[in-house]
This record gives sequence, C-alpha cells and structure tokens, in this order.
Amino acid sequence: MATKLVIVESPAKARTLNRILGRGYTVKASVGHVRDLPKSSLGVDIDKDFSPKYVILQGKRKIVRELKDAANKASSIYLATDPDREGEAISWHLIKAAELDRNKSPVHRVVFHEVTEEAIRKAFKKTRTIDMNLVNAQQARRILDRLVGYKLSPLLWRKVQRGLSAGRVQSVTVRMVVDREREIQSFTPEEYWSIEVELAVPQKKQTNFKAELIALLDGTKLNVHNKQEAEEITAFLEKAGYQVRSVQTKQVARHPSPSFITSTLQQEAWRKLHFTAKRTMAVAQQLYEGLPLGEEGSVGLITYMRTDSTHVASSALAEVRSFIGKKYGEHFLPSKARVFAKKVKGAQEAHEAIRPTKVIREPEGVRAFLNSDQAKLYELIWKRFVASQMSPALYDTVTMEIEAKVSKSKDGYLLKAASSSMRFPGFMTVYSEGKDESDKKEIPTSLPELEAGDRLSYIAAFPVQHFTQPPPRYTEATLIKALEQEGIGRPSTYAPILTTIQERQYVNKVDGRFHPEELGIVINNILIEHFPKIVNLEFTARMEKDLDKIAQGEQDWVATLRNFYSPFEDTLQRALVNVDKVDMTKPTDQVCPKCGRPMVMKVGRFGKFLACSGYPECKTTMPFLVKTGVPCPQCDGELVQRISKHKKVFYGCSNYPKCQFITNSKPIPQPCPQCGKLLVLYKDDEAKCVVCGYKVKLSELNINKEKVEVTS
Repeated sequence: MATKLVIVESPAKARTLNRILGRGYTVKASVGHVRDLPKSSLGVDIDKDFSPKYVILQGKRKIVRELKDAANKASSIYLATDPDREGEAISWHLIKAAELDRNKSPVHRVVFHEVTEEAIRKAFKKTRTIDMNLVNAQQARRILDRLVGYKLSPLLWRKVQRGLSAGRVQSVTVRMVVDREREIQSFTPEEYWSIEVELAVPQKKQTNFKAELIALLDGTKLNVHNKQEAEEITAFLEKAGYQVRSVQTKQVARHPSPSFITSTLQQEAWRKLHFTAKRTMAVAQQLYEGLPLGEEGSVGLITYMRTDSTHVASSALAEVRSFIGKKYGEHFLPSKARVFAKKVKGAQEAHEAIRPTKVIREPEGVRAFLNSDQAKLYELIWKRFVASQMSPALYDTVTMEIEAKVSKSKDGYLLKAASSSMRFPGFMTVYSEGKDESDKKEIPTSLPELEAGDRLSYIAAFPVQHFTQPPPRYTEATLIKALEQEGIGRPSTYAPILTTIQERQYVNKVDGRFHPEELGIVINNILIEHFPKIVNLEFTARMEKDLDKIAQGEQDWVATLRNFYSPFEDTLQRALVNVDKVDMTKPTDQVCPKCGRPMVMKVGRFGKFLACSGYPECKTTMPFLVKTGVPCPQCDGELVQRISKHKKVFYGCSNYPKCQFITNSKPIPQPCPQCGKLLVLYKDDEAKCVVCGYKVKLSELNINKEKVEVTS
C-alpha cells in the first residue's frame, strides 16, 4: 500500500513528525535548500525579466533523487517546510528539482508554527497550495543580493584587493558600525558637575538621606560647568537653610514585556546569556524541531523562532492563565489576557510570538533532557512568556522637593530626593529584563516620612566632576535593535548579517563590542562616495517594505527588480572609471626569511598576514601576530593573539611550535600576586591565574577592563 510522503528540511524535524504521524506516512528531510543560483556565474538573465537560472546544489543530487523516487511511490505528497518565505521557497524548489508537479500524486503545502501533535494534525487537515507571493518575495531578495554582490565584488577586487565582497544589507550594517566609530572618535567630552547634599531630620536619629541639586528656586534647570561654579554653589549650600517644599507619593505599575520575537530573543539572549545571534538561532532551531523527552518521545518545545509578531494564540493564552492562577495565585493573574500591539512594521498576525508549546513543561522538568545551551534558552523563553501574562509589579514611590536658601534671600536652589520600594512583585516573581547601558539605574534610596514645611539640617555637600560620554559601540543586542528600528533586515536575516560582516573582516568584536576594521572603513568610504543608495539606511528600509508588498501580493517582483537595477547599473559603470585604486599593503620592520626583502602587511579572507614585497618573484607569506606584551608562563617567549581556523581568537606563545602554550582568555599585563605567573581575564571584572587558580578583582590591580588591550 502506498504511503503518504512528507518532506521537511531537517532530520531532527523529520524524526519528530515521524513519531507524531506514525504508520501510513514516510517523512524525509531535504536538509535545507536543494536549489540555488550558481556560484560560478551571475545566474540571472537580466534581459529576460531577471529570470533566475537555478541549479541543484552540490551534494544534494542524491537527496533529490531519493525524494523523487519516494514521491513516485507515494499516494500523496506533503511539503512541511518552515512557515515563512524561506520555507515557502524551499517547498517550491523541491517541486521543481524533484519534478513533483509532474508526478500523478497530489502535492499539498502544510504549515504549522509548532512541532506538536495537536498543531500538526490540525495543519494536515487544512492544507493549501504553494503561495507564489511568498516565493516571489524570497526570489526577489535572493536576486537583489546576487546582483549587488556579483556586480560590486569585481569592482572591489580591481580597486582594493581580490577576494572581497559586498552585500546589500551587510554593507548598510557595516556603515552603521563605522558611523558610530566616527561619532566616538570625533566626540569632544564636556565637563559638568553634579552636587548631592546630605541632610538630616532634626532631633531624629538615623534619618540622614541625600538630595540632588537640580534647579534654581524659580525652576530654571541648573547646569554646573566647572570646578569654580561647583565650589561657589557648595559654599552657598553650606550656609543655607533647608525646608521641604513638597512631597508626592504615588503607586507606579511596571508592566511586563511581550513574549519574544526573533529580534528581542536575540537581544535578551545576548544580555543575559551572552549568546551571539547565530548561537541563539541554532539552539532555538533545536528547541523548535523537537528533542527527545523520555517517555514523551521527540517533542517541539517552542513555537517557530523566526517571527516578528507578538500575537499569541487564544488557546495558549487560556493555558498560561490557568497555569498562573494555580501556581502563583489569583493576585498574579490580570482580570483579562494581556494583548500586545504589533510594534514591528509588516508583522504577520498569522505568525505567533516565540513561546513554549506547553507551559506546563516547566524548565526544571525538562532540564535533564537538554544540554546546557538548550536549557538556558528554553528557560528564558518560558519565563518571558509566563511573565507576559502576569499582573504588573507595583512600586510605592516618593518624590520630595527641598528648598535651599539663605534667610531673607529670594535666591537659592531646588533639590530633589526620591525613593522607590516594591509593594507587589507581580510578573517580576518570574522574570525581569536584562539592561542595556542606556537604561536608567534603579532608585535605591529610602526616605524618612516628611511633610511640606518640615525643616532639615545640613550635613555635607558632595560635588562630583563628570564628563559627557560618547555613544557606546554596538553590542550584538544593540546592533540588532538598531537594525530593527531602522527597518533593515527581517527575522531570518539578523544573525546571518552579524556573522557575515565579521567573517569578511569588515568589523571585529572586542569585549563584546563591534569595532570597524580598516578594510571595512575603506570599502564603506568607496560605497558612500560612489554607491550612496546601496548604503543609505532609508533606501534599504524601503526595499524591505517593497519585499513585504511582494509577499502580500501588492507589488510585482520583476518591476521591483527593474526599478532597482537600471540606476544601479548606471552607477556601477561610472564607478568603474571614477574609483581610485586603494593600496591596502603596509610596510613592516620584518624581512623575508627567504630573499631578505621587506615584508608587507596585507589583508586576506582570513585576516591580516605578512607577504614578501618581492611578489610575484618571491611568494613567501607568514602569519601576522598581534603582540600582547605579556610573557609566556612556560618559556621566554611572548604571548601573541592568533585566529583559529574557526575564526576564534586565542593566545599562544610566539615560540610555537617549540612552545605550545595557549589560552582562550585575554592575558593581563600584571603577574599573579600569589605565584607571579600569568593572569587572564576571567569574568567582567575579575582575573584568574592559569597556574595556581588565584582570583583577583581588576580594580585591586588598578586595571580598567577596557584598557586590557593587545598591541600590534
């Protein structure tokens, strides 16, 4: 008897579906895409409405042949690839590559957002045909990226160096990193002073508290620019009298954030777990596709992880509300389910936010079946979802205004003191968000009970010098947030964007923050001058909107490509003439060990390297070593920074291979206080000895973490 053939992308997903569907079904995996544009040529016929010339990918011919044979024996075929544009395109490519449309068996498209028995059986009852609007949107993106990459890259080879490449969205992202770096480098710090005054309630012990100077008595905002001004104000405050002007008490509610979408999951996983976007998506994929949970078998633990919608199914809302009421009590349950408005333009309500497939699968209950990364990410997703439907946290806040003036004088200053104390924890019993450096600090103070008119005693003033700070460099979290706010990229592209710009050596991540490399700056300068549209944020965001319109059937994909390509081709032809050649080689003090000529530093696909200046007569190359100035703990060599074949930074002895000492942690210039050997960066503010294990705070060594740098 012929079985029904189901095709998914991954073997893990295939195993889960095979368990759920049981007898009568054969589930096979395509292992991702089976067709794409060729690597060796443009693969797009521009003169024939940008017709793509797809080829079966290397290594996929056997899979395609097996799928074709299985389809010939099947009574019906179900394409169960992922529920987004990429998944729709994979299904369409499968039909074309395996010639499923020529098969006598009917072909159905099956869409589900969670790999659970209920969702899958429901999806198989409600099949549809391929949505060509989604396919065309994916094709348009792929062809746009191919046109930019394959047309711009040869220009960069001729004008800068071979092996370089440019990407449509990646180039804009590099520009954001470069622009931020220029803001930082051009920033001029401005001096300012803050002044706090310690006050006490007369005749009451242990009532001291601090108030901050904020304005003149008439409400004019106060700006203290230098030490002289601070000293003059402090002298006034020492002889002033203090009286409470007003006391305002109120209850403030803090509401939970919605369940994760792709971008917020990547941001929060970076803040709390220090996972890169790539690592987050790889682990989320495992949780979505299904993991063996003992007697339950293979089960999908979360809903689909590429989504920009905060929508949650009504059945899931009912389940989580019941769970909250039973586990935490009715006080933690709002009167009705919380519904979050869409905040991302183009978000699809048919998609759901990222949530656990069953809220009763608490993190502790499944931890034994998961590896460390899976357990951490699942706990993050579970807690965020549960918290999103809990009561708000309630705080009692007190804000006090205090006058400081000399008797009979109308002049004086206004000070403010504030306190905040939690009355009811609400959702924070389960979860609280991680913070960016831009987030305001919590107010720690507690204030004595006072009323307007109460007099206070002066204890001391504390003037503190400050300097304005430049904007911080992007982290994974803040760069993804900026891309989303600018409308650049989509849920499926954030992680690949960040990975690509690092692999191409255009940006580098130091202590979790993105720094532009010289190569990235050079290419960015060329693109800004000669291809301003390609690296224009608004233009790139408009292209994303056009792709959304294609997906919704509101815009023609060929016309969209034509509107882009004509001016792009004109710009390209002018650039071939006008772009000056850039010499990226730099002289060094090293000489070639073979011919004695000077070595120069070059930048290749795998970063910086040394090459003989006598090329092509002498083709000697050597690795470029970044010195740390820190001695090797095992010999008389110096530790140098190296890059592994997987592009991970590590530190090894300059006498390699004679000495094979290595460490993955950044070396500290000071020796261990305990044994005098090597200290390495252990935690954000702590160093550890690699020999005796002694741990010491960086502050005790008078070291600022930001200053733990290596020098070339």
